[in-house]
Amino acid sequence: MINFSQMPKQPLLQFNSKGIYCAAAKVYLDPWKPVDKAIISHGHADHSRWGHKQYITHTSNVAIIKHRLGQDINVNGVKWGEQFVINNVKFSLFPAGHIIGSSQIRVEHKGEVWVFTGDYKTEDDGIAVPYEPIKCHSFITECTFGLPAFKWLPQKQVFNDINNWWQDNQDNGQTSVLFGYSLGKAQRLLKHLDPSIGKIFTHAAIENMTEIVRPLVHMPETIRITRDTKKEDLKGQMVLAPPSAHGSPWIKKMVPYVTGSASGWMTFRGARRRRAIDKGFVLSDHCDWQGLLSSIKATGAEKIICTHGYTDIFSRFLQEQGYDARTESTQFEGELAELETQKEEAS
Repeated sequence: MINFSQMPKQPLLQFNSKGIYCAAAKVYLDPWKPVDKAIISHGHADHSRWGHKQYITHTSNVAIIKHRLGQDINVNGVKWGEQFVINNVKFSLFPAGHIIGSSQIRVEHKGEVWVFTGDYKTEDDGIAVPYEPIKCHSFITECTFGLPAFKWLPQKQVFNDINNWWQDNQDNGQTSVLFGYSLGKAQRLLKHLDPSIGKIFTHAAIENMTEIVRPLVHMPETIRITRDTKKEDLKGQMVLAPPSAHGSPWIKKMVPYVTGSASGWMTFRGARRRRAIDKGFVLSDHCDWQGLLSSIKATGAEKIICTHGYTDIFSRFLQEQGYDARTESTQFEGELAELETQKEEAS
């Protein structure tokens, strides 16, 4: 006779071939294969995929995923902290600070609380609603930059460097071409560029996304680059472009130009050389090493699941600190997936 009281308890959230599954509610979190019901943390390609029958996400992410996945998708928007119940399981969304509309997903059932972060960062970037630590028993965290080598400078210092670089290029009669992902990074760059230096031009993929999020945040004016844009119009100005535009025929219109890239990977000089970038700015929409550690500590969680990034190294470090930490394989890719988004949207 089976003694059910001695059977191992089924985890509230499980990882399977389709994504992160809550069996009690029959709902998935950021699934990578088509499912009936999906709760979506944010709009990047690896977390919000086409093909689900129903999407639930934060209200400010609705227009973003409709732009990316199609206006006819079935999507419901919820507000920060608004509780919605599915089969007696309580769900709510809290700010992740990653990009506009990015959420942590809190799941509560029978006194047990899990939090799935999606992607997140702790620094207030002036664009996304700032990250909010949520108390829980189990915490599912990314660790895209889960190495001690990753330590971000205050963004004010980084943007001073970017604006000074633009001014220097303008003094030399050169156009500044700054690469950043069209969703998130581009709007963060735009928010903090100094329009008193000159005009800000944008690649179509960035302009299209910026038009979607303008109602949510104030940003400087931009000029869309079209076939009618003349080389003389661009000289000395700032051009925001997705990484996929680098090396394409499109960029020839910028000559003479200087390239810059804003990414956490610019921590390593080799990354800049491999991308043939003239200037690298270390600016990430993910946590650095200390941001990850402080976030985990603030949750009070004992169980930590590392999903993407430097998972093995980071989880081993957490184990040494006394956490019940492990890794799980997913199809989340951090900044690599953001690059894939650019390939989809580049024109």
